[in-house]
Amino acid sequence: MNDEQQSLLLSSSSRFSPPQGVKLSYGTAGFRADASLLPSTVYRVGILAALRSLKTGSIIGLMITASHNKVSDNGVKIADPNGGMLSQHWEPFADALANAPSPQHLLLLINEFVAKEGILMDGVSQAEVLLGRDTRPSGDALFEAARQGVTSVVGAVATDMGILTTPQLHWMVRARNKGMQVSEQDYFEQLSSSFRYLEDLIPAEKSKFDGLNNKVIVDGSNGVGGVKLKVLGSLLNALVIEVRNSSEDGGVLNDGVGADYVQKEKVAPHGFGSKDAGIRCASLDGDADRLVYFIVPPESSGRIDLVDGDKILSLFAVFIREQLSFLNENEGIKNSHQARLGVVQTAYANGASTNYLKQLGLEVNFTPTGVKYLHEKAAEFDIGIYFEANGHGTVLFSESFVGWLEARTKEISSGSNGSEGKKAALRLLAVSKLINQAVGDALSGLLLVEVILQYMGWSIHRWNELYHDLPSRQLKVKVADRNAVITANAETVVVSPPGLQEAINAETGKYHQGRCFVRPSGTEDVVRVYAEASTQEAADTLANSVAKLVDQFLGLGSS
Repeated sequence: MNDEQQSLLLSSSSRFSPPQGVKLSYGTAGFRADASLLPSTVYRVGILAALRSLKTGSIIGLMITASHNKVSDNGVKIADPNGGMLSQHWEPFADALANAPSPQHLLLLINEFVAKEGILMDGVSQAEVLLGRDTRPSGDALFEAARQGVTSVVGAVATDMGILTTPQLHWMVRARNKGMQVSEQDYFEQLSSSFRYLEDLIPAEKSKFDGLNNKVIVDGSNGVGGVKLKVLGSLLNALVIEVRNSSEDGGVLNDGVGADYVQKEKVAPHGFGSKDAGIRCASLDGDADRLVYFIVPPESSGRIDLVDGDKILSLFAVFIREQLSFLNENEGIKNSHQARLGVVQTAYANGASTNYLKQLGLEVNFTPTGVKYLHEKAAEFDIGIYFEANGHGTVLFSESFVGWLEARTKEISSGSNGSEGKKAALRLLAVSKLINQAVGDALSGLLLVEVILQYMGWSIHRWNELYHDLPSRQLKVKVADRNAVITANAETVVVSPPGLQEAINAETGKYHQGRCFVRPSGTEDVVRVYAEASTQEAADTLANSVAKLVDQFLGLGSS
């Protein structure tokens, strides 16, 4: 690092003093905290993003958002060249940067890291970081901190992509690194044209959008997603999307609204009531990377029928499995490709959904909790589908399978009266363009749900009847040291302390359709307990019994 570069880093970092007595940690969601604590952290993540761009020789993304957190919070996270999350290998460096006490410490850290990673800070190498932010009032000031961080690395350019959903920024990073020039309009155009193409491939005998069936009402969480969905909806002819709780409506972000609230509380968001009974309703979270559907009851009890991420996964799996079966049965397509379809869940997926998917003959895989694990596993298949119950998930297509589909469909025009096998290839290709393969995206997910329901001729009630969730209960137990719990088999089995798993098994065996697991929290000294059984009373009793076992083995009283 030359003198000019050192001087630039020292002078710019002196404008962003870290908050006293605050230690931040980079997790799945990046850094998150009260927005007033974040300027120095966001500035430093700007530096990290520029270094990541130099290291990879690719464009990197930096998103300022706190997703479903309250409006006074904010956060920052990195999108890697493939549009995915920051490499875990760089997370300790992110923590060290954020918590460096002075400009001199910061410079020392950067010098050590670039030497270890072989990053050239010669002022000649070019770097580019795409910056996005959501609608939070603190976003503009934090954007400026990020911009100054990026440009404190000589040769690095910060490109302002404006106010975006988190998935839009991830999509743009992935697309730019594939050599495409991308704008927000390109994103809207790709989603809307793929949706219309899939719509055109709905067989004539199946119902298309008509009457009440052509409408979906969406809760925008008073965030960025509602505004973007209005733009997207204006590009669709047959589907009517009514957006409530858009950030333009004057409501408070994530306050009594949003996918996180709806999924956890199982009540309708603000602005929804018995007048909406019988109409498909959906909810986005604050930065539009989660999606859940729900059914409002005719009476005003406030309770809803939740159609969560597990049900969205099941809908996608049913549709894709059918298209693959058409491909495999079809003799008209030469060199038929036996595609490997995989479904990926965590142990928190409702057991009824897992049983349903297995009954369809699908390969169901489990990973530890966390999107990075799900995404990584799903990428091992020709088509991999993953979702968490909270509504975060997507569908991944391998490049080799997309190449095979493209080769098969080159001779087919969209208006072809070809065989079902050829149409299935076209449908799958369109799905690969409609779904956001970089990250879970509520907007693209919503359009895929809507077009599949039309293709199947299903109402939301029919979809919700695919299976009935087993009653469940989640608890947490305070412990002296969460690290004393070691798990295996995607966090479903305790291997330490010895004897705890055997005790859990004995307790679980007392309940019809009983299932229970415990896992340490990633952030606090608690152990989380999840229990399922055939009745709510049984699930509650099982959860409480296992919580007592955890306390006996590990609780504060046992230390």
